[in-house]
Amino acid sequence: MLTQALLVDDSRSVLNFLKRHIEAEGLVEATTFLDPVDALTCARERAFDLVLVDYEMPHMDGISFIRTFRRLPGCADIPIAMITSRQTDDVKMEALQAGATDFLPKQPQSVEMTVRLRNLIQLGAAVRKLSDRAAHLASEVAAATRKLGEREEEIILRLALAVEYRDNDTGEHTLRVARYSRIIAEQLGLPARLCRDIYLAAPLHDVGKVAIPDNILLKPGKLTDQEMAVIRTHATIGEKILADSSCELIQLGAQIAAGHHERWDGAGYPGGLKADEIPMAARVVAVADVFDALTTRRPYKEPMPIEVARNYLVENKGRQFDPACVEAFLSRWDEVLDIAAGGQATPFLKAEAPLAPITECPAEGRSPEFAAVT
Repeated sequence: MLTQALLVDDSRSVLNFLKRHIEAEGLVEATTFLDPVDALTCARERAFDLVLVDYEMPHMDGISFIRTFRRLPGCADIPIAMITSRQTDDVKMEALQAGATDFLPKQPQSVEMTVRLRNLIQLGAAVRKLSDRAAHLASEVAAATRKLGEREEEIILRLALAVEYRDNDTGEHTLRVARYSRIIAEQLGLPARLCRDIYLAAPLHDVGKVAIPDNILLKPGKLTDQEMAVIRTHATIGEKILADSSCELIQLGAQIAAGHHERWDGAGYPGGLKADEIPMAARVVAVADVFDALTTRRPYKEPMPIEVARNYLVENKGRQFDPACVEAFLSRWDEVLDIAAGGQATPFLKAEAPLAPITECPAEGRSPEFAAVT
């Protein structure tokens, strides 16, 4: 690839000479400008490997040009030579402070100019090679980081699915809760990275269920007080499983596992946390988890109609749920309906999608808010 040179001089004859001289060996392609302002406009759109600029020009002198050029993106290290016959110490010092790399004498047949120019061409080619190499390495690092992130995400999802399959033979609850949680987080205006992390960590909310005996977790009838106490331990167990991880996603999962059964009014478990004491991610997932539990079939109940579940959220905002999370969830209701109906990627539900009928009341001893436990 030819070295790209930018030549700026208000003398057409000088420009023609520089262009012929610099392109003589076939290694350089030169772009010339009589007006330094036009040259800067071009430099904002094109990449150059080398710049030669006159000192004395109308509209803008060479030093001002260099100072402006250096501020352009990607132009901090490009070799710049100032062409001048006034090579006083003051001029040289000001040019160097502005960002000049070297100086070229304004004598067309100067041997010094030929040698310096050849060195500048080699330097420009070397800088570009280093820049290309750095860009390539950055691309490889980004690709490797992305692959590690994808593996991390897959491990988290498969761990969550392994838990979910104990009492749900499809594992779809885990995925729907993740999607609902992302809707809430985005609508709350949380940072994009946090929205992504909540989406990925939300499936870990019930990881503590691995420690709950099947005869309790899958019991279709009323739970005794002792059984209720056992099943409530899944929040604390989940936190212990995920605690002290060096992975930020796992750390967030620990917060969610511990706090997704806390209540806005402080009547939840395991810590009895209230309002803003509950981590934001846990407040988000609490809404998503309860809504999905209410609207899907469980061992102890048939699904609740979606509009009834919606009303439950509205009636309990400010008591069980963070009001802002409920409002965020309901503000994107079409997307919620699409997810509930089995939509994977489409953002809106088709109007004809059916709602699940309710065929029997929830099992005795299992209140709607308890539905999210299992």
